[in-house]
Order: sequence, then C-alpha cells, then structure tokens
Amino acid sequence: MKILGIGNAIVDVLCRVSDKFIEQNLLTKSTMKLVDEIEFRNLLSLVRIEETISGGSIANSIVGLSQLGNDVGFIGKVNDDDLGQKYEEGLINEKVKYLYTKKKESLPTGTCLILITPDSERTMCTYLGIAGKINENDIDSQTIKSSEIIFLEGYLWDKGEPKKAFNKAILSSKKVAMSLSDLFCVERHKEEFLELVKYKLDILFANEQEILSLTNSNSLDEVINFAKQIKKKIIITRGDQGAISISSDNVTECPAKSNLNIIDLTGAGDLFASGYLHGYINGFAEKDCLLKATEMSSKIIQKIGARI
Repeated sequence: MKILGIGNAIVDVLCRVSDKFIEQNLLTKSTMKLVDEIEFRNLLSLVRIEETISGGSIANSIVGLSQLGNDVGFIGKVNDDDLGQKYEEGLINEKVKYLYTKKKESLPTGTCLILITPDSERTMCTYLGIAGKINENDIDSQTIKSSEIIFLEGYLWDKGEPKKAFNKAILSSKKVAMSLSDLFCVERHKEEFLELVKYKLDILFANEQEILSLTNSNSLDEVINFAKQIKKKIIITRGDQGAISISSDNVTECPAKSNLNIIDLTGAGDLFASGYLHGYINGFAEKDCLLKATEMSSKIIQKIGARI
C-alpha cells in the first residue's frame, strides 16, 4: 500500500443546530469533546439527524486518497454490530482495504455527533465506544512495513491502550505522517506531541491555532523558525488565508480558493491532508501538493459531511 491510516473508526451523525444550542449545552464551538454514552444519547435526543456517514478523521483522509486513485488501507476498531457493519461496507465501497477483523465487543461502534451551526462551523461530541479501545494486538507489524507511509491522528493519543498501538505502528513504519487533530487535544498532550514531532514524525498536519499552541509561539514566523530548526515537514492550514508548508529551509505558500458556497466545514482538514499526501506520494512539486490539498478541502466544505 501507498498509505495506511490508523485512527478512530467513528460513524458521523450530522445535525444542524443554532448557536444558542451550543451555548445551552455548554459546548465550545469548533472543537471536539469526548462524551460518555449517557451524554451522547441526551444530546442526540435534542436534535434532528440530517445524515449518517462512516467517518473518523484519518478514515476520511484515506477515503479521499482512494478516490484520487491511490492504493490505501485503514485500521480502526468497530464492534460487530449494525453500525460496525455499515462502517466496514462504507470503506470497502470506497476501495479502501479495511485491515481489521470485527468481532462482538462489550462496547458499541464509536459515534460522533457533528453539530453544524449557521456559520458552517462544526462542533463535535464523540462517544468513542470500542474505537477508543484499539490496542497493540490490533496492529500487525508486517502490514505496517508493507506501507510507504502510515498516517496517524492526534485523537488516538487520548487513551492508554491506543498509545501502545500508536507507538508499535511508528516503530514498524518507514515514514510517519500525523494530524494534530484538535486544539484541546494538543493542549492535553503538548509535551508528548512535541517529542513526537521532533523525533518520530516525518510529516505533520496542523491548523494555525494548533501549531501556535504546540510550539508556544506568538506568530507564524516563530513556527517557521521552529520547523526549520527540527528539519521536519510541517503543513499548516490557515482558513481563508490559505496554507503553508515548511520543509527544511523551504517555505511554500498557497492561497485559499475564493467565491465558495460554504455549507459545512466538516472534513476540511481531513481532505486537505488527502490532497497533500496524494501529491507527495506521487512526486508532485511542493506548491502542487498544496494546490491539490486546497482543491480537495474546497470541494468538501461545499457539501454536508466529510466524504466527497
């Protein structure tokens, strides 16, 4: 395989809500909150479901890569329940190799309630279920070794056993890409993430807020200096200010597309990563990698959900 993704296998449940709903339920707009099953079901009872789609950050990126014609796979844990069956079928239909054998578990397949406000921002409440229990026994070292790049998500670092799976995958890999996933995720694991970025990762994806927090920087110039010092490839999305990549001493910028009919920002970062990695593994110039990434993210924000 060109790229193997490892992440939380989550079924997305999309709903439109008001800003007042976010405030009343003590949620922070544009972030992801981990919830237990009771809180998840309480929130679900208050909304009208618009769409249910197989999701998960890295899985979304892997599907995007498959749609661009790349040979890719995904490892993520689901239960052998109705949602787990639908999740697996969703990946197979997208020509993604699903490299996990589901079985009956004590916890259900993970679910993410995506609350879309009128400004198209999305606030996520995730009940990980069995997805959060992925462990090193679920990771086959030979499968990792047969992949050119593994792609990991910061969300995976949130629980004890998944960290072991994460580290086992890194130890067996040829090259590692990772997404920081979420600002709260960065703030919870800042020291550990910094160690990963400096010593274990080859490619890092982050938005501007996340990378400023991770590096304790006050400006993008400070981030650029940090990236140049550690000599790693860091790709940063900046919303309507476009995107930037820092690779050794080279800094490449790409403007955002204009005049878009933005409907839902869910999956913007996921599909940006798929476009960039498509260019990277197929030998594109750096600017062309960013252009493909921007094209993919522009497509996804003009529709509901995180799958094109």
